[in-house]
Amino acid sequence: MADNAGRETIDTIRALAMDSVQKANAGHPGTAMALAPLAYLLYRDVLRHNPADPTWPGRDRFILSAGHACILQYSALHLAGYDVTLDDLKHFRQWGSRTPGHPEHGHTAGVETTTGPLGQGFSNGVGMAIAQRFLADRYNRPHHEIVDSWIYAICSDGDLMEGVTQESASIAGHLGLGRLVYVYDDNHITIDGSTTVSFTTEDKGKRFEAYGWHVQHVHDSEDLDALLGALAAAKAEEERPSLIVLRSHIAYPAPHAVDTSKAHGAPLGDDEVRATKEAMGFDPDATFVVSDEVREHMAVVRERGAEQQREWNERFAAWAEAFPQLSRERDLDLTGEPREGWREALPEFPAGEDVATRDAGRKVMQALKPFTPTMVGGAADLVESTKTEFEGAGLFSATHAGRNIAFGIREHAMGSIVNGIALDPAMLRPYGSTFLIFSDYMRPAVRLSAVMGLRNAWVWTHDSVGVGEDGPTHQPVEHHMALRAIPNLWYVRPGDANETAMAWRIVLEREGGPVALALTRQKLPTFDRTEVASAEGALRGAYTLWQRGDGEPEAIVIATGSEVHLALDGARALDANVRVVSMPCWELFEEQDAEYRESVLPAGVEARVSVEAGVTFGWERYARASIGIDRYGASAPYQTILEKLGLTVEAVSSALEAQLRSEAIR
Repeated sequence: MADNAGRETIDTIRALAMDSVQKANAGHPGTAMALAPLAYLLYRDVLRHNPADPTWPGRDRFILSAGHACILQYSALHLAGYDVTLDDLKHFRQWGSRTPGHPEHGHTAGVETTTGPLGQGFSNGVGMAIAQRFLADRYNRPHHEIVDSWIYAICSDGDLMEGVTQESASIAGHLGLGRLVYVYDDNHITIDGSTTVSFTTEDKGKRFEAYGWHVQHVHDSEDLDALLGALAAAKAEEERPSLIVLRSHIAYPAPHAVDTSKAHGAPLGDDEVRATKEAMGFDPDATFVVSDEVREHMAVVRERGAEQQREWNERFAAWAEAFPQLSRERDLDLTGEPREGWREALPEFPAGEDVATRDAGRKVMQALKPFTPTMVGGAADLVESTKTEFEGAGLFSATHAGRNIAFGIREHAMGSIVNGIALDPAMLRPYGSTFLIFSDYMRPAVRLSAVMGLRNAWVWTHDSVGVGEDGPTHQPVEHHMALRAIPNLWYVRPGDANETAMAWRIVLEREGGPVALALTRQKLPTFDRTEVASAEGALRGAYTLWQRGDGEPEAIVIATGSEVHLALDGARALDANVRVVSMPCWELFEEQDAEYRESVLPAGVEARVSVEAGVTFGWERYARASIGIDRYGASAPYQTILEKLGLTVEAVSSALEAQLRSEAIR
């Protein structure tokens, strides 16, 4: 049982949560109130963490997958001594505040990942556990362990309902990720009311047991001894991930709001806040109060955290002295960059050889393998098709920490898990791969990778109707534009094998966000770079590939990916001074200075045509006329599809001629 100071601290978390939500007139107080005892135990007694150094490598990680209850975490962080002030709590959910409406990575001290879309935090934790196991296998030696952190999370009914959680829970159990400890807040409430309307038929604990998890039940969220015992038992089980099913009562101890759906996502109201504070023995008229007794009671967190970090530092120093070469390798891993010489190792592809860009990508990955020792990833059961395997680098399993992760047919979980891996600074550009059409299944995770600015890679192949016979269900048409619409995601569609090598350079060189590659199934010509510009132009997002004459062109044709060769051949068929621009990455081109952009696409040249095997929506930014596909595809050999849908050399030439005639009339 907690002493009086412990109970007062728990109720202080509740009071801070109520006050913050009430002042903001927005938020989710109920879960924060119900789980105050759990947050208290985690931050005061269970987590190995140092509030004075929130990014210390030896810390345990905590994820609030139920991100809507973020005021619970902010209040606990404040009391534990993190750089989250009472003033921050008073500015909950306000512009520029360090306490936003859901936890945001890199925004608030002590927040490990961005959560809110339910299931994402749960799945990020699986990725963190994979990273921990990989790095433990890489660095740890007998009697010298420097990677031994645990990952804790709080998840909700909503988390457990989401499909991404089921995918991630399945793979976590399969991989035996035993350093995961998740607490499921079983409060029987969702926004629509009681979970009896949607979520009581199944036994959630037995479902997780079927996934291979260690499952316990705690029947009263106020029973601190039972909670501590369950958390200790979870840590004792290192062969399986653990789930603690915790029965709680939303908004407890509010006299009228307890166990109501209204307490989930709205302020309790002044009267209910006063009544709750009176029930807890607090001054109902005082707000944002933390007593000296609570401050003193929680001071042990910083003291213990400093001691835990000191002990880890001693272990680390002994490890570094015993294994100096391994220590140097770790230092290099933490730079976040490949080993020196990687650019020179990139393959060059000879002209005249037709190569699918997915096959070119495979060769590039093999060349990069020795320079990227902590780069891991895999495909959603499509590695034979996407060609995204580090050959000979082993499979990540319950018994071996290889570099290739078999995600199975779990695209959404794959995306979220890759995000979790990317959150560890020693892991270099983790990647996930599938067909471009199935990027729809993982879009929420892709979006969050961009929101968080993670340096990971998405590798999507079979990127157009060039898929061929599989038909419209497998032929992306709207996807190029849909993915370009995600801010901070760089979407790269290389036009030949050598541009593919440059695309991988973009992946490895970009700072501040993810890069997506869209690669072909079908073979493409490899351009003769003695006749056209160097593929290094792709590093600027767009470049002049070829122009018939000198000076300002009469017309410009802009193309991406598999349509660049059509644009080139169509322009060459004309006598006019036409420029061909390869534009593999819109976002990178827009990063260039105005002078460079003008040199590639002069504002005075309005006769422009775009060519891309996808919807034409959006191309009006760059071109006056567009050749594309504003319909779904069809089942046929890809050559037939391209011809029937008008993606031909002749169509390019005709469109350019029409633009030239238009200019002549003007």
